[in-house]
Amino acid sequence: MPTLQSSPLATPPPQPPMERRVFANRTLNLRGIKAVGCDMDYTLIHYRHDLWEKLAYQHVVRRMAEAGWPVDGLAFDPEFATRGLIVDLELGNLVKASRFGYVTRACHGMHMLSHEEQRARYSRVLVDLSEPRWVFLNTLFSLSEACLYAQLVERLDAGAIKQTMGYRQLYEAVRSSVNVAHMEGALKAEIMRDPDTFVVPDPELPLALLDLKHSGKVLMLITNSEWSYTRAMMSYAFDRYLPAGSTWRDLFDTVVVEARKPGFFTEAYPILEVVDDEGLLRPCTGKLAAGGVYFGGNARVIEAHLGLTGEEILYIGDHLYADVHVTKDVLRWRTALVVRELEEELAALCDFADKQTKLTQCMNQKTELEHKQSVLRLSLQRAETGYAKAIEAGSASAIKGQLHELRATLLELDQRVIELAREAGQLGNRRWGLLLRAGNDKSRMARQLERYADIYMSRVSNLLYYTPFAYLRAPAGVLPHDRV
Repeated sequence: MPTLQSSPLATPPPQPPMERRVFANRTLNLRGIKAVGCDMDYTLIHYRHDLWEKLAYQHVVRRMAEAGWPVDGLAFDPEFATRGLIVDLELGNLVKASRFGYVTRACHGMHMLSHEEQRARYSRVLVDLSEPRWVFLNTLFSLSEACLYAQLVERLDAGAIKQTMGYRQLYEAVRSSVNVAHMEGALKAEIMRDPDTFVVPDPELPLALLDLKHSGKVLMLITNSEWSYTRAMMSYAFDRYLPAGSTWRDLFDTVVVEARKPGFFTEAYPILEVVDDEGLLRPCTGKLAAGGVYFGGNARVIEAHLGLTGEEILYIGDHLYADVHVTKDVLRWRTALVVRELEEELAALCDFADKQTKLTQCMNQKTELEHKQSVLRLSLQRAETGYAKAIEAGSASAIKGQLHELRATLLELDQRVIELAREAGQLGNRRWGLLLRAGNDKSRMARQLERYADIYMSRVSNLLYYTPFAYLRAPAGVLPHDRV
């Protein structure tokens, strides 16, 4: 049997590096998985998102300029936005929220709001993603959209946009232009002409999928991309790493293009067969053929074809809503989310580890001193009023002296905490911080990830470290009193 030209990881180590681990929200026994479905873009194929989004941004700006929008002089800022931010269509802001919906950071246009500005706008507001006011940025494809929207908010405020509209209508115009740019052929044609510039190769990925396939699991590719783009990009990303004489088509038992997710998982779209490399379609009658390529369709057709239930199917994608939310909510498939940003963030956390230790020590010391301060204040209150015996011995003036010294110590400690906390808050992204954190709390994205993704990882090839037979155990849920 032909083997891989080079085996990047022939023997998985007992413990992968932190950034290549698979993290479980719910225990998943891979031995019980009979079929694995994968998305393509930003899942099996990872792009250099700064370059891809810059190109997408340029296509959108060019289209909007032709329609008369004042977009001259605008440029894409790859560091401006992150996945997991939320658009406030009422105020025209981008916000980051905690798992409970409290806004922890916000910007209007390209300007980050101060604590006072943010408090004035959001102190009584909770972000509820079921409300039409909010739009969650689920994927890395949203970065150019967020940047352009923020820039045009500034131009709308300045009166440069002559159309009568509010922030909601402005977002809808930007979103529509982004959708058209992604659907038309020019953008993807540029990617196909020069994939070396835009694609990050992963030579470990074919071996990870071969391991799954030869362990008896059915492999499926289910993507919203067109057949011509899928064929070109999958061939580029896979064929050179596969055994001689085989191609990416040999990996997958079923390929579905233009799946129209999330509708693929919720609707009953008809399915057509792709019969040649040019994308010729014909009605699909009868059972799906092994190794076939299909257009559209729906998840129920796939389940019937496989003869499997939701618990036996694992679907891997990068889009929080279209790939894992509806899949888990509607079908109860097992789900995995690819979060490529984890690799950089875990590296940043590792580099910050010594400072994090100092910050934790400072916060523990601050907690002790604040308790001491509270006891002294209560002692002073009792000493001055005489309604009960003071906790701390001494006269009122002596207690006041201790409080004065303690305040000075706390002020000095606060300065160290502020400096370290500010640095911690800029890990990942200097404006928004870590993807899955909102201050000391989990971010709204972390809450979505916990709720809908059974497992998550930085790339699909991380499964190579675990084998197709792994038992991925979720850690015990921790409540505040568990730490006592």
